[in-house]
Amino acid sequence: MPSTKPDALAVEFAAYMDGVLNGKIPAATLVRRCVLRHLADVRDGAKRGLRFDFEAGARVVRYFTLLHHWKGEWAGEPFQLNLWQKFRLIVLFGWKRADGTRRFRTGYTEVPRKNGKTSEIAGVGLYFLTADGEAGAEIYSAATKKDQARIILTDADKMRQRSPALKSRVVSSGGKYVQNLAYLETASKFEVLAADSEKLDGLNVHAGLIDELHAHKDRKLWDVLDTATGSRRQPMMLAITTAGSDEESIGGELHRYGERILEGFDKPDGVKDDTFFAFISAADKDDDPYSPETWAKANPNLGVSVKLDDLERKAARAKLLPSARNAFLRLHLNIWTQTETAWLDLDKWDACRGAVDLDQLKGCECWGGLDLASKLDLTAFALVFRKAGNYYLKEWFWMPEESAKERRRKEPFWGPWFDDGLIQTTPGSVIDYEFIEKHIVACSELYDLRDVAFDPWSAQQTATQLNEKHGIKMQEFRQGFASLNEPSKEFEKLIASKGIVHGGNPVMRWMVANVAVKTDPAGNIKPVKPEAKTGKKIDGVVATIMAIGRAMLADSGEIVFRVF
Repeated sequence: MPSTKPDALAVEFAAYMDGVLNGKIPAATLVRRCVLRHLADVRDGAKRGLRFDFEAGARVVRYFTLLHHWKGEWAGEPFQLNLWQKFRLIVLFGWKRADGTRRFRTGYTEVPRKNGKTSEIAGVGLYFLTADGEAGAEIYSAATKKDQARIILTDADKMRQRSPALKSRVVSSGGKYVQNLAYLETASKFEVLAADSEKLDGLNVHAGLIDELHAHKDRKLWDVLDTATGSRRQPMMLAITTAGSDEESIGGELHRYGERILEGFDKPDGVKDDTFFAFISAADKDDDPYSPETWAKANPNLGVSVKLDDLERKAARAKLLPSARNAFLRLHLNIWTQTETAWLDLDKWDACRGAVDLDQLKGCECWGGLDLASKLDLTAFALVFRKAGNYYLKEWFWMPEESAKERRRKEPFWGPWFDDGLIQTTPGSVIDYEFIEKHIVACSELYDLRDVAFDPWSAQQTATQLNEKHGIKMQEFRQGFASLNEPSKEFEKLIASKGIVHGGNPVMRWMVANVAVKTDPAGNIKPVKPEAKTGKKIDGVVATIMAIGRAMLADSGEIVFRVF
């Protein structure tokens, strides 16, 4: 006699939906809408030729019992999907069309960092390879760079090695970097593919897997994969990502599309697309970003792979440091943010105002930063001194006389700065670099100037002169995220903790008010002008950050860098 005991997975599936809808399981509005969309389709989908096959979706979930974790606290243990993951996979793979093929051809999942998305998509890749019933299947792990694309395949290979059911049946290309997994029984393959790959044509895609879609600057790779699925019976494009900062990218486009589907599936004028599955777990608009309740709504794996103490630490930092705020919102609450945002708090900057007595600093070790502008514009030189465990900052500015006259005419607030010598002028219509060289040489004679950082793009000749003629050590300091991230964050921390004394130069204060910060997908920052063609300057801030960067790398002396 057949068992009447309810299937445990079916019970979990129903319990998750009930918990989300009755509030017992913390969930964002769009997650609730995803559940409601499924239930609405169960009720009305047959009218559109759709049917829900629970067992088809459950088959994917049960496949994960063959896999084992290979790193972190669960290394070696069987892979355990959490309720929200089981729900998504059952819905994504369980819905069918009238012809019996899969309903969804695009799966878009957006969750904060550390919610287990990479390991999950690697396991799904193995399912596509070995258990989806597709002969000659081609599965691709795709990213902008091969190193990124290889992460999914590496996870899949490590799980394969630890699975008795798969280890001997799936063949790895081996080597230091796995490039290919093959399932010989169906002549199927699982490979990496990157936008910089030599060959992107001739593909016959059964499944395209893209982790961190928000990092794709254009839609080239997505379109290459999507257009190569035409000859397959039931292909799928599967993206799992964290929120990004460029809403015009392919990631931003799919985010908006998925959002519109979830918001409008039950509205007469809403967006309808039976081929597109979307699951977006993010803090809602009016949520307090620093509340643990909000963290639980946004992070379905909170307490599992997402640790509460880690979020507490990062939230505390985000409260204090503006540059950390955007990263916290985007990476841990899954909120799309702008790449450029206002950065430094003027009140905190003003609180660091204090006397900088250069006579008292004679002989003290210091580091310089030179932001040498074009011949017609503003040049800034900053010295960062270290004395008795504290930082002291002094800046100097120069501009050609003709440019200064134009500034006075267009923006009168510059006038007092020229009159008071806060911005020094050099004769003529172009900057006289000899004035700047003489000043730096004079500083090297008064202070223990260890070295001067400069941007090689604009100051190579001046740097060569200072080094070869005067023996001043000049250090190239490029203006990318890799160079500017750490000293920019240190500058921000020093301001927040009153760890720097700056003397209150009004030109520098204006620049501090102007500066914005740009964040890359990895959370690295660098200072940028807030808007083009506004005349706002940030040269003094950039020069100071370069000087701090050199001080941070100094071999001698000690200073406590405050970390929040």
